[in-house]
Amino acid sequence: MAGNGALSGAVIAVAGAGGPAGRATLLRLAEAGATVVGADNDPERLAEAVDAASYAHGGATVTGDTVDLLDLTSAREWAARVEKDFGRVDGLVHLVGGWRGSETFTKTSLDDWDLLELLLVRTVQHTSLAFHEALQRSDRGRYVLISAAAAGRPAAGNAAYAAAKAAAETWTLALADYFRKAGIAEGAEGPTSAAVILVVKALVHDAMRADRPNAKFAGFTDVRDLAEAIAGVWERPAAEVNGNRLWLTEKP
Repeated sequence: MAGNGALSGAVIAVAGAGGPAGRATLLRLAEAGATVVGADNDPERLAEAVDAASYAHGGATVTGDTVDLLDLTSAREWAARVEKDFGRVDGLVHLVGGWRGSETFTKTSLDDWDLLELLLVRTVQHTSLAFHEALQRSDRGRYVLISAAAAGRPAAGNAAYAAAKAAAETWTLALADYFRKAGIAEGAEGPTSAAVILVVKALVHDAMRADRPNAKFAGFTDVRDLAEAIAGVWERPAAEVNGNRLWLTEKP
């Protein structure tokens, strides 16, 4: 696939690259011929993910950058650095995650909201504000948010998480409208770049299966399948995916 696909020669930044989903995504994007620039706040975890992708795809350029995405200046400096070093930015994949929940709605802790608002909302705000202009300059710019079905159908004990995911989706849809209007302003009939939301129930990876060998993980999306879906966003026209939720699990 590398060399002639939609991602060949593309420069893709991956936020939250050190986790299991990030590792799978770095591998898949490198396989597709992209230059991949991962960011994480854990330098050791990030280095392991970058090394794994580089080792698996020897001809690929995979680099890592320790970035505090809770700081807007740091996010903007990262975006500027990627564009300066590689000449362009064709994608930002947002994989920063986190989860907190409670047994019941009554037992919800607003401390959970304080944490999740930072991890799931503030980081989306910062990466989108940092990268949107570079993505619009690209001929195949994509901003990819990973969301959860809970955003549209929250459970009683999942209020903080679901509300944060819903806020992140809404912010991303506003970015999609920016791309739509920018495309028209540049003389196109619609968007030339896109912001898209991939919706999962939850993610699963090999270590989780090893820890819980009898669990079925019904409706969960394997991180490798997520990575495949992320790469597939570049296979579709911007106007087709911009502002859309693409479901990787059954709609509730």
